[in-house]
Amino acid sequence: MELNNEFRVAVPPAKVWDVFTDVEQVAPCLPGATLLSVDGDTFHGAVKVKVGPITVSYKGVASYQDKDATARRIVLRAEGKETRGSGTAAATVTAQLKDEGDSTHVSITTDLAISGKAAQFGRGVLADVSGNLIDQFARSLEAELLGGAAPGTTTAPTAETAAVAAQPTGDSVDLLKVVAVPMAKRFAPAIGAAVAAGAIGFLIGRRRRRAPATAVLAEDLQAALARLLG
Repeated sequence: MELNNEFRVAVPPAKVWDVFTDVEQVAPCLPGATLLSVDGDTFHGAVKVKVGPITVSYKGVASYQDKDATARRIVLRAEGKETRGSGTAAATVTAQLKDEGDSTHVSITTDLAISGKAAQFGRGVLADVSGNLIDQFARSLEAELLGGAAPGTTTAPTAETAAVAAQPTGDSVDLLKVVAVPMAKRFAPAIGAAVAAGAIGFLIGRRRRRAPATAVLAEDLQAALARLLG
């Protein structure tokens, strides 16, 4: 599957490029990631992801496939396996930096192939998780580049990004907390409609017991609601 994300940092592209091409600088900005060793443009690392009571840990290797300083384009290939399980993950990540004066616009395209426990979440949930983790990465990156806390000019943290921010770098990232808010937002209309239908059904049921003569009207109303929710 392909995931697309983008963000801006209040730092010139030359400085962002230097950090992006130095894995020892950029790795601490990645939530849940631990850098184990570096050998030139190839490095080994680990990522720990928590989903409620389930923790999935990956260990693998990654390498820079392309570093085009002129075009400010980076291509990274990563492959990993679950440390406890048969699941695998492989990704080709392309980062494109765009000069916006005193700031940098970063577009990230991830071609992801995943199997095992994490695959059960599907593309929609993985896209939500990816967006939130990228947002946290962007804030950490900006703080690293500026040598302090992320500046007030960045977007204020949302409830979902705050959930990611609460996870320490190198420790597991709790996807249940990360996904809870965006999933609730996505399905809020359907949940609200279901609750409303249940309440109306309850009231209709009580009225039906009190006034049998309204049975036909109640059935018509329930049928209309069923068509609306369907």
